[in-house]
Amino acid sequence: MADLVFDCTGGRAEPFAVTPAMTMSLRISETTGQRVEAIALRCQIRIEPARRRYSDAEAERLTDLFGETQRWADTLRPVQFANLAVMVPGFTGSTELDLAVPLTYDMEIGATRYFAGLDDGEVPLLLLFSGTIFSVADGRLSVQLVPWSKEAACRLPVAVWREAIDAHFPSSSWLRISRHTLDELQRFKTRRTLPTWEATIQALLAEAAAAPVPESPP
Repeated sequence: MADLVFDCTGGRAEPFAVTPAMTMSLRISETTGQRVEAIALRCQIRIEPARRRYSDAEAERLTDLFGETQRWADTLRPVQFANLAVMVPGFTGSTELDLAVPLTYDMEIGATRYFAGLDDGEVPLLLLFSGTIFSVADGRLSVQLVPWSKEAACRLPVAVWREAIDAHFPSSSWLRISRHTLDELQRFKTRRTLPTWEATIQALLAEAAAAPVPESPP
């Protein structure tokens, strides 16, 4: 039976993709010498946040995701990043392939909030593999499953994610709001004759900062 070893050798941004995307480079080695005809491969990518350190500014931005740092021993759990599927062509010995990873800048997605909260450094990733291996033994087609225990660790530079996002949304962020909230913002923007949505948000923030803080009840 075929025995596979997976290694993630890095990642890169795809600046010319239609939507934000990056590519993970993967090496697959077969250790018994048997030829592999094809692999229907599935890959789950998880962020392992407990495997890196954070600055005070990063910890503050990640409070919404993991809570106060005093609780991180319990709350710093893996974050789902991507689920991918790819057909691997036949090979003997080892082969290399690219995994296309689509990205989103939806700040309601946990993985996006995590990446956006980091200044620099690397993101610890864990790639978990499953799928079906096709090979030929004694002239017969052999089918076996990729064991669930197959995995590979990778440390992706934060700069790779940021480069992929900035290729489509340079120096920008996106927020999803309800139509009702958008209508309220539009009315406020019109009343104040504000030129842009950014000016509208800035005006609201200025009003909130200037408002008196209500006194606590005795």
